[in-house]
Amino acid sequence: MNDETSKYHRLHDYRFFVTPEHECSYLPNRQATTLFIDPQAELTTETYSLFSELGFRRGGDHVYRPHCTLCHECKSVRINVNKFSPSRSQRRITKRNQDVSVSWIDAKYKDEHFELYQRYMNHRHGDSSMVSDDSEQYQRMMNTEWCKTKLAEFHHNNNLIAVAITDWLENGLSAVYTFFDPVYSDYSLGTFSILQQVAAAKQSDRDYVYLGYWIKDCEKMSYKNKFSALELFNGHSWQVYQA
Repeated sequence: MNDETSKYHRLHDYRFFVTPEHECSYLPNRQATTLFIDPQAELTTETYSLFSELGFRRGGDHVYRPHCTLCHECKSVRINVNKFSPSRSQRRITKRNQDVSVSWIDAKYKDEHFELYQRYMNHRHGDSSMVSDDSEQYQRMMNTEWCKTKLAEFHHNNNLIAVAITDWLENGLSAVYTFFDPVYSDYSLGTFSILQQVAAAKQSDRDYVYLGYWIKDCEKMSYKNKFSALELFNGHSWQVYQA
């Protein structure tokens, strides 16, 4: 057993569960199934880092990846930060945000964050079931006991304008969720947030920024393939994205 194989050996004892088929959230007229790690399993930042290398992602305390029988459009994607080079458009976004300060803090609940989150959700999703006044639901999304999570706070003229929830893994950063003040929509804060996560990964000697799942034909996810040095997980290994 080589070193690359042996590091995953500790994952063999975990149990997995598959959901019944349900309507796909991203592609019309598709059925989806999801593979979950046993919610009762004991996880650590170390084991979650290994699962991330196998295409898994967390939602709250649950760790999952798509497991559809007839469709394989959902691809886990990550940026190789050591090979990343910003595009001309991304350099313009960085320049546009030159007066925005960024600071990393431990993931702890703040009313100010939750109020910004609610403004963002109401602007983006309106009457959707995603909009909730439940601060506990927000906290479950933000943090988990078994993973090191930090928040990037973005300030402009002393005003909080964005927060990026980010898991700090052993081999990289995992972008959980970014929300921002709708007044600053022209600042492209979603893209700027990823650029800051790439910079933080590089500064901390981590190799990747995990962006969750990407679907080629899903317009809402098209921003992800705008980043260079993008890699896709094909179910067995990571491959360089070819446009």
